Amino acid sequence: MSIHINAPEGAVAESVLLPGDPLRARFIAENFLEDSECYNEVRGMYGFTGIYKGCRVSVQGTGMGQPSLSIYATELFNDYNVQKAVRVGTCGAIQNDIQLRDVIIASGACSDSGLNTMRFGSMHFCPVADYSLLSAAVSAAKNLGINAKVGLCASSDMFYDSRSTWQTWAEYGVLGVEMEAAELYTLAAKFGRKALAVLTASDHILLGTKTTAEERQTSFSNMVRIGLDAVTA
Repeated sequence: MSIHINAPEGAVAESVLLPGDPLRARFIAENFLEDSECYNEVRGMYGFTGIYKGCRVSVQGTGMGQPSLSIYATELFNDYNVQKAVRVGTCGAIQNDIQLRDVIIASGACSDSGLNTMRFGSMHFCPVADYSLLSAAVSAAKNLGINAKVGLCASSDMFYDSRSTWQTWAEYGVLGVEMEAAELYTLAAKFGRKALAVLTASDHILLGTKTTAEERQTSFSNMVRIGLDAVTA
């Protein structure tokens, strides 16, 4: 058992989906996994393990933001020997050719976070996805008939950001802004593991449109299917 994940040895699969919302973790377990069992309820951050297409898969909530994600990803990699981790979360679209509910497969993650500044000082680490997972996700999207976009996301520490820094990200081709992927990619590099983020545009910063809280919790099935197919490929 680790500090924040109350799971005995062997309870967590080597392949894990990481939604930010713990209720989305429960939704995924109940609707996509067979014979799922809950292994964690500490702080209401649900974790489940079940079977998907004959493969053992876990799904673990991580909370919002890179510091929270960092706790759960570190413990999964370090204490539970997780080898492959796919974030399935939401983002705000910042390009005109991205529509509400579109899926983005994040090849890399820019960030304004202080976490990597603390790690690397004046050096600039480039958090990128694992290529094998990225390739598997692109293939899964094609097989499922989903027109997923592949490109950069940006992981911000500020949800309510009055600085409008998204405009700078957009100018340099970033597709959407979220809050966790850069830290996941960095930790995967540190521990020698594979990581990917598959995101759904839950709101559109340019257009001012957004989905409901219920949609964010219980829908967005396309990214889940892509993530599950990629992590079990």
